[in-house]
Amino acid sequence: MDKYISIGWIFLLTAMAGDLLVSFILSLFYKGYSNLKMSISALGNPSSPVRIPFNIWMFVEGALFIAALPAVFRAFYPLSAGITVTMMIFIGIFAVGSCIFTSFFSVNETKEIVTAASRIHGAGSVTGFMLFHFVPLFTAILSFRSSDLTTGVISAFCFALSIVFFTLFVLSDKPEFKDTKIDNEGLWQRLDLLSMYLPLAFVAVRMLI
Repeated sequence: MDKYISIGWIFLLTAMAGDLLVSFILSLFYKGYSNLKMSISALGNPSSPVRIPFNIWMFVEGALFIAALPAVFRAFYPLSAGITVTMMIFIGIFAVGSCIFTSFFSVNETKEIVTAASRIHGAGSVTGFMLFHFVPLFTAILSFRSSDLTTGVISAFCFALSIVFFTLFVLSDKPEFKDTKIDNEGLWQRLDLLSMYLPLAFVAVRMLI
């Protein structure tokens, strides 16, 4: 069981690092794609030359997040059953809504084109994305409960950063901010994800060494 728990942390690190790295690598093969201006999901649109590998990866990423849940349970459940179970549910919803759903229901090349698939993608992705914002907060609370001040402070700081980047991500889609420095949807999304992932990544590394 302990070996599986260790593998769970590796799964978690792979999913989080891969979310940022795989999307960057695939973007190199998509002419006209901008990591600063375009969301990660745009890599899977019907016109994308990297649609198939992107969708396969998103399914794998979601599966890795789900497979990592026992490790999260083992680490945090003794500190608070309620918070831990809630955090696991939020990670699970993110894995399904923002990752696995993305592999089956893609956005379109432009937001002006709306289809049933893009609506399903939007609902699942937004729900999972928003809920995952609470994961750094939960990690901070649980870390402070265990007197792990280092992880607690890092997690709290990352939670605050994620809110800032999420706000910029939302504002970047507003017409009044078009062609301004805020008009960088892809950048804010990636920084938001990085902020959300860092606390769990920090915990995972400490559990493995």
